Amino acid sequence: MRIIVADCSAVYSGRLNASLPLARRVLLIKADSSCLIFSELGSYKPLNWMAAPCTLRELTPSQDDSPDAAAVEAVEDTRMEASAEPRPERIIRVNAAKSDDVLTVSLMRIVSDEQYELGADPGLVKDGVEDHLQRYLAQQIERLGEGSTLVRREYPTPIGPVDIMAVDAEGTHVAVEIKRHGGIDGVEQLTRYCELLNRDPLLAPVRGVFAAQTITPQARTLAQDRGFSCLILDYEEMKGTESDALTLF
Repeated sequence: MRIIVADCSAVYSGRLNASLPLARRVLLIKADSSCLIFSELGSYKPLNWMAAPCTLRELTPSQDDSPDAAAVEAVEDTRMEASAEPRPERIIRVNAAKSDDVLTVSLMRIVSDEQYELGADPGLVKDGVEDHLQRYLAQQIERLGEGSTLVRREYPTPIGPVDIMAVDAEGTHVAVEIKRHGGIDGVEQLTRYCELLNRDPLLAPVRGVFAAQTITPQARTLAQDRGFSCLILDYEEMKGTESDALTLF
């Protein structure tokens, strides 16, 4: 990872034309030649960037003799005449591999230019994703109601797997759709599963349970209108199994 702090301006040309006026910014240049430009304040997103696949060249103004460079240099010359700015110390040009997009960064004054070897990254480890909720609910299946038993996780159907298939104390099959944040789309998904499963005489009747950490009022109304139960999952509680209290509406 290369990190440059510099007074710089930038011009992006191609499918989108955009420019950044002269200001002090941070450039992140990754090993795959991706270049991202950040400011001190504002959004966490870069102000402008060129992502891989791309090629990066670093030039001095005297080396910058491409047709695009002439246009950029003309703009820079106009700016320098108006503001008496010095010529760039260096120019970084990043060309997209699959289009004609070009990001040209003119470094007027370089404050810092450092490189760091970061090595391989194991990636983001998420806690509380749907798979975790599914696993804990399968282990604590009586949260669906006393006497419930697990049939299996990822119960296969022709239109995709049902998160959990269970049987309640009365012997009725229960299809459970699990989301972190339950919305109308999740209720529609559960509807499709239940309609299909109820065509199987060996399973019918199959009732549905919509389970999530949070459920929107619209999703709850739709679920109840279709005869489904809503179950709020407290992930921290499920991890600690501090209580087996049922929260079924």
